[in-house]
Amino acid sequence: MADKCDLCLLGLIILSSLLTGTSGADHVFISSGEDVRLSCNKTLSDCKSKTTWNYNSFRHSAVVELIDRGIKKNDTERHERLSLESDCSLNIKNVTEEDYGLYTCRQYVNDRQPGPDVNVSLHVLHVSVSPSSSSSSSSSSSSSQTEISPGRSVTLSCQLYSYTGFSCDDRVSSEGFELLWVNQAGVYLKTDSRYQILSSSALGHCNITLTTTLLSEDNNREWICQLTHRNQLQTSVRYTVKYSDPQIQEKLKSV
Repeated sequence: MADKCDLCLLGLIILSSLLTGTSGADHVFISSGEDVRLSCNKTLSDCKSKTTWNYNSFRHSAVVELIDRGIKKNDTERHERLSLESDCSLNIKNVTEEDYGLYTCRQYVNDRQPGPDVNVSLHVLHVSVSPSSSSSSSSSSSSSQTEISPGRSVTLSCQLYSYTGFSCDDRVSSEGFELLWVNQAGVYLKTDSRYQILSSSALGHCNITLTTTLLSEDNNREWICQLTHRNQLQTSVRYTVKYSDPQIQEKLKSV
């Protein structure tokens, strides 16, 4: 049997029957830094005043009410990033890794629910770098940059946060999910000896790290963490290394 770390296969549980307390949940995969729209799948007239959105994750001991009958709760930690659309979908701006979890749309007519809850499970892909840089910045919604120098060892950690109640290893390859690092050409970096790639898992998230020693030619090089399902891309995060020191830039130009 192939080694789990070599395969980097996720045991992500996407069957709705395995999601804690849910039935018929939709699944949305997004990269941190992007905006996302969670559909309520409702066609009620004037639905905004009849809609409630709740949220649950491992970070909270109880369900958090985000929107109550169309009114946004201002005491939530991310209320400024939330908005309710005219079709009752929930918009989340600049998604972070802490936004993963189970979102529930519930509607009321005369204090009664005309139909069942709509559950949406949000899965967030996020990349962090070690050592960190105080000058790091996000260049786009799905791409990050870190200003460091050649000769240093760097580790990129790509984590998928999911509200499943299971670790990645619980169902290795059973759902056909895969988390991997590729280069700009889409070539799997595990085939290159200069990269060390390791996988790990814990309750609620999966992790794949890429470690390498930076070369002069790595300036502006892009590495991509991809989440695929049965070889179909779900979402990805692009990470670009940029050498900003003027002396380093001059040295690179002369090479």
